[in-house]
Amino acid sequence: MIRQVVLGITEKEQKQKIRSLIRNGTISLAGNRDLKIYGRLNCGSGKQMNAENRVFFCNEKEALQKGYRPCGTCMHKRYLQWKEKQA
Repeated sequence: MIRQVVLGITEKEQKQKIRSLIRNGTISLAGNRDLKIYGRLNCGSGKQMNAENRVFFCNEKEALQKGYRPCGTCMHKRYLQWKEKQA
């Protein structure tokens, strides 16, 4: 898990580093540290989150191991499966 705020001092530096990590396959999912939710990098809900709360994961297994749940917006089927297991 990588926090966005450690990727650079300025927003521009952070975005450049994020693009590089996506291109080389280091990250494939993003999450909200406070809400413990993960989703796709292009999720509209995720794009609205504060950079301080944004984290990145290599894969879904890593996110689940860290205690995050799927996003109900961009990963609806996975979210419903997760929710069913919680009942």
